[in-house]
Amino acid sequence: MKKKGAIWKVSWRLAVGGLLLVWIFHTIFVLEGRRALEAKGVAWQQLSKNQQWQAAWSYGPRELWNTLTLVDTGALVLSLVFMGMIILLSVVRWRLVLKVQGLELSMARTAEITLVAHFFNSFLLGSTGGDLLKAYYAARETHHKKTEAVVTVVVDRLLGLFAMLLFACLMMLPNLDLLAKHRPLAALAWFIVLLMAGCGTVVVLSFWGGLSRPWPQARTWLRNLPKGELLERALEACRQFGREPLFLAQMLMLSMALNVCCVLQIIALARGLGLSIAPSALFVIVPIIVCISALPITPSGLGVRENLYVLMLGVKEINVEATAALSLSLLAYAGSLLWSVLGGIVYLTRREPDHLSEIAEADSMAEDV
Repeated sequence: MKKKGAIWKVSWRLAVGGLLLVWIFHTIFVLEGRRALEAKGVAWQQLSKNQQWQAAWSYGPRELWNTLTLVDTGALVLSLVFMGMIILLSVVRWRLVLKVQGLELSMARTAEITLVAHFFNSFLLGSTGGDLLKAYYAARETHHKKTEAVVTVVVDRLLGLFAMLLFACLMMLPNLDLLAKHRPLAALAWFIVLLMAGCGTVVVLSFWGGLSRPWPQARTWLRNLPKGELLERALEACRQFGREPLFLAQMLMLSMALNVCCVLQIIALARGLGLSIAPSALFVIVPIIVCISALPITPSGLGVRENLYVLMLGVKEINVEATAALSLSLLAYAGSLLWSVLGGIVYLTRREPDHLSEIAEADSMAEDV
């Protein structure tokens, strides 16, 4: 009986993991199928969902292969290496955040959780996404510090976004002429500046406070809210980051290195496609696109990212054709999804017996925290 139960659990896990991997490839095929049909003058939006899926699996695999073969193999491999470095730096950064809260995870275990989270972030939305699974795994392995675990994921995301916004603003300085000549680019630049100011304000208030000084009753009001005790505990966890004198500097240093790798990945792919784009321009365009596509507009930023690449690379000073700009975006996204496949493999081969219960418990944790 136990043997049958073990076989059932393994089979169920493989089936679910396999379906999720298929969905990742389906996402790529939809993008490639849409591109192929629109090149033939077919209006994608006028097709039924069934017709879109048929076109995706009819054209997608072939078109994806054609797109991938456009890029130099060496450049493609180099871009995948940079993507791997991005994930590695994110692992190191999250470990730094965890240590502030006294949550000790080994490098190997942190990398495993990060890869699994990257896998789920490729297609899941809402409270059962990859970030919440990161928090759940950390809580489960660190004596169930659920609130602190969730805070580490939020802080890691918050500081990562702030660093990318700051990086984009700094890279605007050598590109002021380019941004000023085009209204859409100028509007995007100002949007990034406003986002950085807002994000920076949240960081300051979260780490060092300030509201309780002019508003002494703020803490009392917080305690009276639903789950007020947990909210106050989360706030105290955030204050702990502000008490660490070197924490912010270390986080910014790691994040800036990660940001550079993001740009280098695109530079490698652009060179592999034979595109002549000034690196200085990509050092401002890529972080702007990453920041905006990170907003919860579409799943994984699909559509938003591609349109931004076409818009920003299409200005006359850069003059990249829309097809080439789209190929560049798709190749970068495909590289991320390939690493997601690795995360899926890690997920399938993990020793924990019941993955579906993990997702359900993670969702339950979101309601409690």
